Amino acid sequence: GKSNTTNSTELVYGYVSCAVSAVFFGSNFVPVKKFDTGDGMFFQWVLCAAIWLVSLGVNILLQSPTFWPLAMLGGAIWATGNITVVPILKTIGLGLGILIWGSFNLLMGWASSRFGWFGIDPEEVANPVLNYCGAGLCLLSAIIFFFVKSDVQRSSSSEETPLLLESRINSEGTGSSDDSWVDRLSPQRKRMIGCGLAVVAGLLYGSSFVPVLYIKSRAGRPGSRYTKASRFDLDYVFAQFSGIFLTSTVYFLVYCAAMRNKPKVYPRAILPGFVSGVMWAIANCCWFLANNYLSAAISFPIITAVPGLIAAVWGVLVFREVKGLRNYLVLVLAFLIVVAGSLCAAFSKE
Repeated sequence: GKSNTTNSTELVYGYVSCAVSAVFFGSNFVPVKKFDTGDGMFFQWVLCAAIWLVSLGVNILLQSPTFWPLAMLGGAIWATGNITVVPILKTIGLGLGILIWGSFNLLMGWASSRFGWFGIDPEEVANPVLNYCGAGLCLLSAIIFFFVKSDVQRSSSSEETPLLLESRINSEGTGSSDDSWVDRLSPQRKRMIGCGLAVVAGLLYGSSFVPVLYIKSRAGRPGSRYTKASRFDLDYVFAQFSGIFLTSTVYFLVYCAAMRNKPKVYPRAILPGFVSGVMWAIANCCWFLANNYLSAAISFPIITAVPGLIAAVWGVLVFREVKGLRNYLVLVLAFLIVVAGSLCAAFSKE
């Protein structure tokens, strides 16, 4: 019947959105790989400016839906997590970093939408067992990635530095231009701080959707402040991304003040940072669409697990970070588990 075809169309839209989102999330640090980003404060500001501009375009396309300030909180939470990215990449590297923050992002986002934490409506899925298996497998794949990447970290030649980890030799002329507080830590402290920051980043990333889901779950309830709120996720993009840019700017200004008005600005990071931000913003808009067509309990495990895989593919094929048969086998195993987990999550809707 008619409802059946609209249903399958929605599913197609949902899974296409998931795919685009995962590819862009997995590749959005690629433009930045060859450039020095210093302590990352300037970089994250450029990134967030690009993100905000994309949302401005979306807002114009959607003819300026109602702006709910609460949705900005989600952006503020995300931007706070985002500050930790460059220190994480410098302390424990991209492989372990994406693994840890991806896992906690997955668990946080999946659990809050599945069980209805923070006052959002719990999402019922048709097949809870499959849904739990999906989330579990995605988490397992993340743990397996850990064993792939650890070999890379030891190499110090500039060609093999993992994404975003630029060796100091490359920085223009001077030897210590990229010396930030991170580089002065002992290896044990580095690992401890890096893992800790990655857990925090994951929890923050995972809860950045909560305000939007909260407003949506209040929409249409009589007597609620959000009775007239939209049920279409993209309507919240502009508010959320405005929150990202606002928060990022505040952090950048605080950083400039803390550096006594001598912030470390990396001109070569501007264009790559901008491209990276646009890719991230498109990925996140597709994620909003996926949430809309599929529901967060399904899109979350897929969109948080698959990008780690895609980043690993970049690492193998383009940047040659991963070498050796054992590493390839482990990678393939992790790949299969991600696919299985994502499929379980996807089919739990039926």
